[in-house]
Amino acid sequence: MADILTLVFKTFMSQTVLKKDLTVSPPPTTTYSSLVVGDHSVSRSVLLLAAVTAASQRGMKVMFFTQTQIQSLPASLQKCVPNLSPQSLKTVEELLQQMASLHESINTSPTPPSLIIVDRLEGFLCGPRDCSHSGVHPGEQSSIAHLSALLFDTAAFLTQVLEQRSSSLGPCRIIASFQSEVDTGQGGGEPYATDPILDSLVRYFQVRCTLEQDRGYEAVAAGLQQVWHIYLSGRGITEVSCTKDCEDRAGVGQEWQLLIFPNGLMEFKLV
Repeated sequence: MADILTLVFKTFMSQTVLKKDLTVSPPPTTTYSSLVVGDHSVSRSVLLLAAVTAASQRGMKVMFFTQTQIQSLPASLQKCVPNLSPQSLKTVEELLQQMASLHESINTSPTPPSLIIVDRLEGFLCGPRDCSHSGVHPGEQSSIAHLSALLFDTAAFLTQVLEQRSSSLGPCRIIASFQSEVDTGQGGGEPYATDPILDSLVRYFQVRCTLEQDRGYEAVAAGLQQVWHIYLSGRGITEVSCTKDCEDRAGVGQEWQLLIFPNGLMEFKLV
């Protein structure tokens, strides 16, 4: 969700620039999903930062789904939480089975999860893509619809449970990452705009967080390992922006930069 992502950006904001007053306004209750699109190594780091930040600062119970074992943590997390290790993070590898079983286990769980994170959503869809195919295969479309429906039905169910228990942690949020196999190399925050799988997938998510690497000379000259542009877009951002005047819209933080230093530390900067 955009509010959790913005909380991450603020928490790990660059100390070399003057921080602006970024009050994260609560989005409408119907806006509770974000899709992080881009390089899987960077997007996984963002997801891990989101998981730990939400748990430590918002007291959320987080479920982190991944198909591959987490070998290491971002250096920024190791610095802030030195005792945290990959082994201490409880991850789930079987997404569909675990999501379906949440409805059954919720009666025995004292605290339902209020944030569901899915690492590399493409791995839970169909097999290797045929990039020569211009559309979406029926099997791929069915997988997208099935998985999306399962995610959002579960989130809606958990939101209802959280509200019934008078919890302040609702609604249940969803953050997922997706790496496209189609990279058109376009700029302006839309490097994957022609991927039919992504075009179908983003219809289900309220907010899209697009990662685009800056390969310019300035990044090298500044002694940075990598610089990434982060663009927040989608109807969830639009709904929040429309409730504010023009002076307040910058506070939504629709464009950021991610600075990755040679020592692995990550910092965010509002553009």
